[in-house]
Amino acid sequence: MTEKPHCTAIVLAGGRGRRMGTEVHKQYLLLADKPVLFYSLNVFQASDLIDEIILVAGEGEEEYCRENFVRRFYLSKVGKIISGGRERYHSVWNGLKNVEEEGYVFIHDGARPFVDQEMLARLYEEVQIHKACAAGMPVKDTIKVVDENCNVRDTPDRSTLWAVQTPQVFEAGLVKRAYEMLMQEEECHHVTDDAKVVEEMLHYPVKLVQGSYENIKITTPDDLVIGEALARR
Repeated sequence: MTEKPHCTAIVLAGGRGRRMGTEVHKQYLLLADKPVLFYSLNVFQASDLIDEIILVAGEGEEEYCRENFVRRFYLSKVGKIISGGRERYHSVWNGLKNVEEEGYVFIHDGARPFVDQEMLARLYEEVQIHKACAAGMPVKDTIKVVDENCNVRDTPDRSTLWAVQTPQVFEAGLVKRAYEMLMQEEECHHVTDDAKVVEEMLHYPVKLVQGSYENIKITTPDDLVIGEALARR
């Protein structure tokens, strides 16, 4: 029997949540009496696929995460808690530099609490074939491309459009190489997700895999209301 490749989950928990309008960071807000960040960490902890979790916390919040998540919820797979960076891609890079094993890396936003085991299984199956994949779902709404005055310039064919989510999963060497190239650039403002780094730096195709319409990101107060309902269900 072939030995399962080592799988590391990098969970990003350094966001400030400015759009939430609260002093408490969005990943620490409560959903059904537990912090937003707990839910995704718990899924990775329970997964037979995941061997190790690297938690990327906000600078100065490492011990807070250790006490309030790792120890409180007995998250034994969290092997490292490291400091994030100024932007999301800096935090991902800090996490990748701490991945010591070959295999696959699952990169996930801690503000997405509703990742599930079935999603992880689908991503794992596809990454073994394609080496780079990301969760996502077809968009439900018609999308308009507008100019600086909000005049419509184009209406893309909805059947070709997906909303991309996390986790995004890559062969470890592939995504490390892409980020190494990215960090040599002076301006990285064009980076919006990990798939784009691999697409642009290596010109490597990324396979989209079915995520879930419930795999929302907690960003605004409205998201918190929806998340509360999903968590209690």
